[in-house]
Amino acid sequence: MNRFTVAGPMEARVEAALPDGPGWWFEPKWDGFRCLAFRDGGEVRLQAKSGKPLDRYFPEIVAALAGLPVRRFVLDGELLVAANGRFSFEALQMRLHPSEARIRRLAHDAPAGLKLFDMLRAPDGADLRTRAFTTRRRALEAFVRALPGPSRLSLTQGTDRRVEAQVWLDDPEVEGVIAKLKDGPYLEGERAMIKVKRRRTADCVVGGFRYGKDSPLVGSLLLGLYNADGRLDHVGFTSGLPAADKPELTRRLESMRGEGFTGDRPGGSSRWSTERSAEWVPLTPTLVVEVSFDHVTGGRFRHGTRLIRYRPDKSPSQCRIEQIE
Repeated sequence: MNRFTVAGPMEARVEAALPDGPGWWFEPKWDGFRCLAFRDGGEVRLQAKSGKPLDRYFPEIVAALAGLPVRRFVLDGELLVAANGRFSFEALQMRLHPSEARIRRLAHDAPAGLKLFDMLRAPDGADLRTRAFTTRRRALEAFVRALPGPSRLSLTQGTDRRVEAQVWLDDPEVEGVIAKLKDGPYLEGERAMIKVKRRRTADCVVGGFRYGKDSPLVGSLLLGLYNADGRLDHVGFTSGLPAADKPELTRRLESMRGEGFTGDRPGGSSRWSTERSAEWVPLTPTLVVEVSFDHVTGGRFRHGTRLIRYRPDKSPSQCRIEQIE
């Protein structure tokens, strides 16, 4: 009997707004690790979006799948770990550790869950990938209803009402909203879905800048927010600055050299550190910018932010960490 394989999960392309019309189904986009879960008899596998195995990092999920009375299925979902009552990407990343003892301890202290949103293989062995999403969803709902509870597996919510999905874009627990065609098949590795990200903005102080690689012009602005002690913490960066603006902006920044960050500074020990982390120019904290961002992890923007505008009307002292907490 051939092993059931999946080249990769169906993915989404980013759009600015949710699609309209009766042919769409909407689900929250969870901020976790995408995971394909396989069971075939006694074999259980967890596969990351990259194709790499996740089994050893989430033993409690493997055990939950292995303990089900259903002995054959392939599920698509998102691995999530809660910390302080909310899903935490940082807690999830702590699982990717070489020590099996540490992984086992974390699995016991903060067990993961698998939020399910698609079924590729039914318990009767049927390959559902060519079937319409509505058919796959019904099969998944029946699968979850039959689970012996409580379970580490749960069904993601969904709706065909766009107005209801729009509300999820204001929910800090989710990354955005996924839109799927109701009659669409499961297209492995293709961007056949639509993702609309939840837009958040913050007013930040520019506490420093970096020059572009092999360039005398600014490459990125280093962003700061004041903490509860009144110190300016480094929280991320923004790049993608218009080329036409860089000469004048560089001259302006170079005239603002000063103290820079007084709390957490660029170049500290973190997973964001690179060999260029220490190569930055500190500035007097007077320039304020508004940026948009997707996520915050460990008090920093997880990805680079997008510059929206400069805020000469905003006092630097108003740029506080509470904006992103």
